[in-house]
Amino acid sequence: QKSSVQTIGEEQVQNPYTELLVLKGHQDIVRFLVQIDDCRFASAGDDGIIFLWNAQTGEKLFELHGHTHKITAITPFSSSDSSEENNHLILTASADRTVIVWDCATGRQVQKVSCFHSTVKCLTVLQRLDVWLSGGSDLCVWNRKLDLLCKTSHLTDAGISALLELPKNCVAAAVGKELIIFRLIASSDKSEGWNVFEVKRLVDHQDNILSLVSVNDLTFVTGSHVGELIVWDALDWTKQASECNFWDSSVHPEAQPEIKLSQSPNETSVQHLASDEECVFAAVGKGIYVYNLQMKRVIACQRTAHDSSVLHIETLPNRQLMSCSEDGSVRIWELREKQQLPAEPVPTGFFNMWGFGRANKQANQAAKKVQENTPMHFLELVGDLIGHSSAVQMFLYFGELGLATCSADHLIILWKDGERESRLRSLTLFQKLAQDSDLQLK
Repeated sequence: QKSSVQTIGEEQVQNPYTELLVLKGHQDIVRFLVQIDDCRFASAGDDGIIFLWNAQTGEKLFELHGHTHKITAITPFSSSDSSEENNHLILTASADRTVIVWDCATGRQVQKVSCFHSTVKCLTVLQRLDVWLSGGSDLCVWNRKLDLLCKTSHLTDAGISALLELPKNCVAAAVGKELIIFRLIASSDKSEGWNVFEVKRLVDHQDNILSLVSVNDLTFVTGSHVGELIVWDALDWTKQASECNFWDSSVHPEAQPEIKLSQSPNETSVQHLASDEECVFAAVGKGIYVYNLQMKRVIACQRTAHDSSVLHIETLPNRQLMSCSEDGSVRIWELREKQQLPAEPVPTGFFNMWGFGRANKQANQAAKKVQENTPMHFLELVGDLIGHSSAVQMFLYFGELGLATCSADHLIILWKDGERESRLRSLTLFQKLAQDSDLQLK
């Protein structure tokens, strides 16, 4: 039985992205895309240059030069000042150990900080507090004017690889296999100063934490290099649930979690996480797994969603999901509920995964019970976007304006809804004809 990945027809009825615009400018791998507003975005990567683009037309707005090494992190930093409604800024960090603030309206460098002892690997903005954080060998807190408000002492040489904002002025920092919770506390002297304190270390992961995602104000989720997914309480940082055997759990809910298969680490690595309020979507190796937070189990999976590692996934409207991979493809999936069929005996246990031995009767009944009690879902491939010749690093979804993807082939592609674009062109043509006939009548 072939997987849906291999059997999808050429027509791709449900894939609207049938037109593409290729945006050239970068000289090296493009790793990052960030949305600035409804129709502008920035791209950055290993050439150290940042480009600002118009998502509707594909026009290059600005080329920002200031870094001498590759970009390691980028984030938008919009002004909270109501008198400066259009004051969109972006922060970029680089392997040259600097962070630069750019003005998106002019393309100018606003300010540069170059007092870092090591590369800044991640940036996050705490909009509510009007501060931003940089993570590297230590955690630094900055204000809008780029004054250093406070910092932690040197953590490790590995440093902070990812940051996630939590409620109550807290932030979770991934430092190797540890998750460190820091709290920001306002200075008592009524200045705009802050102090940052380590409040807890969570050491439940067995290997390096690669991905973090916030589900809502109460829950966040982390994923590691050896395929562990942990669901945390965002207020008291206790472990709520965990999933360690992705390649077992969805098909064999009753299988023993202790059984580990000797798979190469990148096959089980949780590369990226996305979430809606109900589920967490995990890119694990080449596969995509849908973990239901209430049921605390995997409800759907596509074990070989791509030919190589899935690098980025996001949820789209209408229960759709998008993924991109090292294999150069971008795919659209739809989460659908299976039609409930009478439960059939299912081979269970470790040996039967590989077709050895016989399933015992009790295990069959347990499997039958699980089938009856849980609505089964599946991920159906509804679109395959082929355009890049190398690993697609990430993408941005712009609603009706389409989609932007970036790749190791140095290109950015804007994917457009072919029917919509065709209608818009026809409309423009009719308007032009109407204007011309008006002029002739006059």
